[in-house]
Amino acid sequence: MYRLFLSGGLAIYPDKSAYICVEESPVLCYYYIDMNYYAVQVRTLKEEAYIASISRQLEDTEIKIQFLFPKRRLIIRRQGEQVNELMPLFPGYVFIETEKLSTELYNVARSAKYFSRFLPNNQNICSLSGKDLAVLKHFIGFGAVAESSKVYFDENDRIVVTSGPLHGLEGSIVKVDRRKHRAKVKLDFANECFLLDLAFDIIGKNTVSDGGCHDSTE
Repeated sequence: MYRLFLSGGLAIYPDKSAYICVEESPVLCYYYIDMNYYAVQVRTLKEEAYIASISRQLEDTEIKIQFLFPKRRLIIRRQGEQVNELMPLFPGYVFIETEKLSTELYNVARSAKYFSRFLPNNQNICSLSGKDLAVLKHFIGFGAVAESSKVYFDENDRIVVTSGPLHGLEGSIVKVDRRKHRAKVKLDFANECFLLDLAFDIIGKNTVSDGGCHDSTE
């Protein structure tokens, strides 16, 4: 995370779009804070309740963290109607962004309702790294919600991703459903494989530059 201090009393956090006031200074300077990401497994469908529970317990402390519960937007058909719905990208997981997992934070996180475990386990807690961290950063790079990707189909009926969350995941696409505008992606996280549906919008080929491609199966 980069923090930029400007003269005139303004500090800007470019990656979070947050602003705070500081003492005036004629000096322009940058410094880097190395943030870690910890994965907490909780009861599925209770992720937001878990976050709310911890947040209440931390209100009167000096612990400053950010919770991440990335979601994806899908169009679901229910009773003949299309419904715009937000669904978890990582069902059953909440991520904590912090410089250090202190003992106090650990105790609060573990005592909160719906807690299951830290990854990889409560006896050996490690921040995310390698492929797990790369997968998380891929999605949070698109914000709190993974919206529809922009795609087109080439002359060989292969899906070509030009932008959005599917971009860079073409090699992980296992199924394409043109009718529902969804691509099923196989991801590896926490030593497990899982399938995830991501939405896409079809656009004209002549309006975009080349992107990654994958054979269409439907």
